[in-house]
Amino acid sequence: MSDFFRALGKQIKLLRERAGMTQKELGHHVGYTEAMIGSVERGKRTPQPELLDAADKLLNAGGLLSIAKDDVQRAKAKARVRHPAWFRDFAGLEAEAVELHEYSSLVIPGLLQTEEHARALYGMRQPLLSEEVIEIRVAARMARQEVLTRWPRAIFSWVIDESVLHRPLGGWDVHTGQLRHLLTVGRARGMTLQVMPLERFEHPGLGGPFTLITPKGRAQNGYVEAQQSSRLITDQEEVRIMSARYGTLRAQAHTPQESLSPIEKMLGER
Repeated sequence: MSDFFRALGKQIKLLRERAGMTQKELGHHVGYTEAMIGSVERGKRTPQPELLDAADKLLNAGGLLSIAKDDVQRAKAKARVRHPAWFRDFAGLEAEAVELHEYSSLVIPGLLQTEEHARALYGMRQPLLSEEVIEIRVAARMARQEVLTRWPRAIFSWVIDESVLHRPLGGWDVHTGQLRHLLTVGRARGMTLQVMPLERFEHPGLGGPFTLITPKGRAQNGYVEAQQSSRLITDQEEVRIMSARYGTLRAQAHTPQESLSPIEKMLGER
């Protein structure tokens, strides 16, 4: 699957350069950021059908890109079944989400991880995973991130404990790349990233990480996972309490603009 997306990304890059267009210019016309166009061209993000159609017309590809839409959809479906069994139900909901809010206190949220960071995390799993399984899991995690490039964009927000940002999982090179990616996300239109500072005297999220997700046409659900097990919460009273807790977390965290400062400071120190 990753080879297919890399090949498709190279085609988009070739057509873009032939048209004398920069990544920023192409992104402006199709509703993507420059960074997202770059990720698509490198095969790191899944090109959405709308992007393929728009780019095909804009770059005079003559149907070369549009014809790949069905193959992209099949590749995405195949990636979803490569998730661990305990995660597949949530992965299905995530793929059709119109709203997603996540509080993370241990690791960078999966939707925000770079490929190198994700590979490092899977590589340190206990018991150890085989190299083949690691590559399958990394590819599946990267495929999940296509929801971030879909247009119209769903509503996304994340609250991340500052302690997570200080943990250089995978080594400093991997961590530096991950922090830079978080800055890109934090500056992107339609995505809200907040950092929960260490010096707070009160903390409403000590019960652990959780996610609030709203699939299209359905009620909001809650989701928690730990130790390779998970629980999807559909009871609306429980979901209401989680939503209120998340609201308090957002109120006590740095604002989105303020949240960029500690990340920039960490990068400056490296």
